[in-house]
Amino acid sequence: MSRTLLHLDSSILGDQSVSRQVSAAIVARLTAADPSLVVMSRDLAADPLPHATPASLPADHPLSGGKGDAASQQALDEFLAADIVVVGAPMYNFSVPTQLRAWIDRILVPGKTFAYGAGGPEGLATGKRVIVALARGGSYADPAFAAVAEHAETYLRWVFGFIGIAPEFIIAEGVSAGRREAALEAALKSAAELKAA
Repeated sequence: MSRTLLHLDSSILGDQSVSRQVSAAIVARLTAADPSLVVMSRDLAADPLPHATPASLPADHPLSGGKGDAASQQALDEFLAADIVVVGAPMYNFSVPTQLRAWIDRILVPGKTFAYGAGGPEGLATGKRVIVALARGGSYADPAFAAVAEHAETYLRWVFGFIGIAPEFIIAEGVSAGRREAALEAALKSAAELKAA
């Protein structure tokens, strides 16, 4: 049975986007290694999901009252069906784009991707591989600065961890601080060397 790869991009910069170039390279690496992979693509900038309201959530979300929005339900179903998820995630204003955040609001669904038990929260989306192509304009090598200013990688690690997934990251850093080409080259090299299995 074929495995499924869900490719998400959220940058608003189109062909100029570093995260889009890196996420495309990750998908190319994985599909070259396994040509049977079925790829689903979703461009969250070109076709954004609305901000969350009870009516715009998936029907599977308790807050939707069982009605919900068809596009939101499709986003959740795509995620649940995927074996591999590749996320292109630029850092905007120290966090993820609102377009990506709106998608995340569709996949954090009680009873589907997480549950609360006697021991606290439990991730229900285990077994998936998530790879994030993260592009940051500045440098976050200083742990003290990163601790207060970096809310993209840390947020995505927490969100995916909450639903039972340990995400992998390929990071292009300093793309707005005079290191764009070097950062992109290093990230593309990492994508080409990515473990395929």
